[in-house]
Amino acid sequence: MKFLTDKQLNSNKKIIIEIILKLAITSFKSEEELSRYLFKKAGEADIGIFSKSQLISAYRKFKASGDIKLSEDQEKLVNFSLRRKKVRTLSGVTPVTVLTEAYYCPGNCIFCPSESKMPKSYLSKEPGAQRAKNNKFDPYLQTFNRLVALYETGHSTDKVELIILGGTWTAYPNGYRIWFIKRCFDALNEFAPLQTPEYLAASNRRAVEKIGSWQELHAAHRKNETAKTRCVGLSVETRPDYVSVKEAIGMRRLGVTKVQIGVQSLNDKVLRLNCRGHTAAQTKKAFTLLRSFGFKIQAHWMANLYGSSPKRDVIDFKKLFRLQNFRPDELKIYPCSLLTKTRLFEYYKKGLWTPYSYTELLSVITGVLPATPRYCRITRIFRDIPSEYIIEGVRNSNFRQLAETKLQSLGVRCIDIRSREIRNAKISWETLKLKKTRYKTANTTELFLEYITPKDELVGFLRLSLPQKKNTFPELANSAIIREVHVYGEALEMGVEYSGKAQHAGIGKNLINLAKKLAYKKGYKDLAVISSVGTREYYKRLGFYMGALYQHLSLV
Repeated sequence: MKFLTDKQLNSNKKIIIEIILKLAITSFKSEEELSRYLFKKAGEADIGIFSKSQLISAYRKFKASGDIKLSEDQEKLVNFSLRRKKVRTLSGVTPVTVLTEAYYCPGNCIFCPSESKMPKSYLSKEPGAQRAKNNKFDPYLQTFNRLVALYETGHSTDKVELIILGGTWTAYPNGYRIWFIKRCFDALNEFAPLQTPEYLAASNRRAVEKIGSWQELHAAHRKNETAKTRCVGLSVETRPDYVSVKEAIGMRRLGVTKVQIGVQSLNDKVLRLNCRGHTAAQTKKAFTLLRSFGFKIQAHWMANLYGSSPKRDVIDFKKLFRLQNFRPDELKIYPCSLLTKTRLFEYYKKGLWTPYSYTELLSVITGVLPATPRYCRITRIFRDIPSEYIIEGVRNSNFRQLAETKLQSLGVRCIDIRSREIRNAKISWETLKLKKTRYKTANTTELFLEYITPKDELVGFLRLSLPQKKNTFPELANSAIIREVHVYGEALEMGVEYSGKAQHAGIGKNLINLAKKLAYKKGYKDLAVISSVGTREYYKRLGFYMGALYQHLSLV
């Protein structure tokens, strides 16, 4: 990413300030219109073209020097016009994805590719994998450089959701896991947007021995509680047969709040044919255990597996919510892709399996989207696999959009969380409605509390878990558990309020107060929250105190 030199900034200062002032008062009708304007101004400056990243960087420097002074509304318009991939942070937080290095995977799935020096199932040309490879899978460099890229493209870096991918997390050596997360937190704690790549090179961040200690990690945690860039969510991914009480406790000590779990199918025959290595009963047990610890559960589910069919896929998917044993909070739907370097490719050559046609896959996705309840968020459909890897089958990366368009033509509305997020729209407290959705799981009653607009757009929600019997984990023995509080809208800086924005408007606090009343009414003596490290200060201000692994509020 090439930025303007100090000489270029100074020689083009007048034109750049003119551009910023224009953006501060003009809402361009389209990206094309904005691009034409920037191209014209770049011609006047004889610079070729002004990129958005260059203008963001220049604006921040001129703002710091006092050469540009804008009102709050003008600044928002400039930021919105120049931000690339605006949708990235419209869910309220800034996601930062990092990959672990290649390691033994306990699975032997026939559909899973194995590429040298890559974590199992990941391909070197996937965007996230490319970033990891370029940073030599170093957790500090991955995190720091991703923050730099996000900041330079106009995104807030105050509230970060750290997403750790790379296969079966709980199969990695414990010392490596502690070290990996500690180094991610070091990067969050030390991130300063104006530091240069030379700073990273000079700091010699790469460790020789990749073994961490709990003491070092928890020191990094404490520092992050008040850091400028805080971790407000931390997720890892694993398999159902690698979830245990010991691992659940370990994940909480690491600061994990969400577990991505590879369900793939609830059909034991399909699981067996695909050499998945676990059963649906083990998936049920994993869900029950994770929920008892308060984790948010994101399930990975696959269509088009060997031994299935479009009709069987829809039936299998509906079990995720029809059966109390499962009912995930989030979903990733991954239609099985035909890739080389997999055993499934050999099945394909023998005529034993074929990828679904566009029509067949569309029938599956249009069958499952409306079956997803309002308390679940479908995070993505399709892996971000470059089309060059896919030998045959559907390659449309925008398949969700295509399926939703088809459903709209049929008059069918999707109500999952992502379909209803308010995104960047303004809100008015007076028009919001509180909606409660109650559902049972194998071991809890769940309350999904949400503030919605008259059009059923989702502004904010809270997941309250009410255990049906005494929790066997001593710290949660008498506790109702807040598993998640999320307020939608553009991610804003901590402590900053903007008129009409959902973030920092008191919605989260109102939902927590409601959770307190409901838990007390049900007879619970304590309200626990599975807080992330970066949200501990927020809950402290609301009266919660720090326990061993959770924050608590007495209800008696």
